Amino acid sequence: MLPLRLINVFDAVVRSGSTQGAAKELNVTQPAVSQAIRSLEELLGVKLFDRKTRPVSLTTAGDILNTGVSDGLNRIAETIDRVRSLHLLNENSVTIACTIGTATYWLMPRLAGFYVEFPDIAVNVQTTVGSPEISPSTDLLIRYGLGEWTDGRSVRLFDERVVPVSSPRVAERYSIMEDLEDAPLLHVVSSEKSWLSWDDYFKRFSLPENNMVGRSFTNYVQATQAALSGQGVMLGWESNTGDLVREGRLIAMKNAEIVPEESFYLVIPSNGQKKSATDVFASWLAALSNDESRDLRDRLATGIVAS
Repeated sequence: MLPLRLINVFDAVVRSGSTQGAAKELNVTQPAVSQAIRSLEELLGVKLFDRKTRPVSLTTAGDILNTGVSDGLNRIAETIDRVRSLHLLNENSVTIACTIGTATYWLMPRLAGFYVEFPDIAVNVQTTVGSPEISPSTDLLIRYGLGEWTDGRSVRLFDERVVPVSSPRVAERYSIMEDLEDAPLLHVVSSEKSWLSWDDYFKRFSLPENNMVGRSFTNYVQATQAALSGQGVMLGWESNTGDLVREGRLIAMKNAEIVPEESFYLVIPSNGQKKSATDVFASWLAALSNDESRDLRDRLATGIVAS
């Protein structure tokens, strides 16, 4: 039997396209990934990657292994979901899936309020890098888009607002939109086309192109932490940085806000299990979002929050 650790490293290299990408995903060093691949090749007695090409490509043996590994890991994931679903049949638990950023900065801080009202219901939060998909263990999902998904019923939670944000120290230097031309920008690399990038933002306001390289991150949690530590200016989304702005930990640039066409929705799967806990939590989220949206509109109208 081959060590599962080596199989996991091989799969990460194939999916990310490089040892560097696999190292980031697995939170290890690049040399450790390279050593694991060499160990796997020695155990099998064949080369799995053609290192003469750039980027490296799979050999015939590597391609065969990749097919088997992909099928095997998918079956393991499906089996784990089925096992988890047995536990989640409990009427007093509900599982909700959302992105890492939404969970960290919007959902998790609000769960304490839910537990005060409903202490007997357990909420399990599943986080994803991209938009969450329905699995056998998922009762609810929070997605960003136009609400036109066909795999469930969509209930709008709140509209998004996008505005450049930075730490108070950085905001002293880059306080107006025109300053962005020379500002150190924090970029989030995302495959989700609906999420605005800095390029989209500059085109929307017909701003001169920013000539600074800036820093790039793979998710909004990393970028937000960089903004909090004063590393630059990031595009702040209400769902991720709204609370931080209201707390004064980040400063929103005035008169620089974009309201995208997309919104955040609560998605109730069409084939989901009918549980009272799911209904209670879904209703609570909808009511909470309505209250917060109304409060934010009031703040904008009175000038308490920069628009």
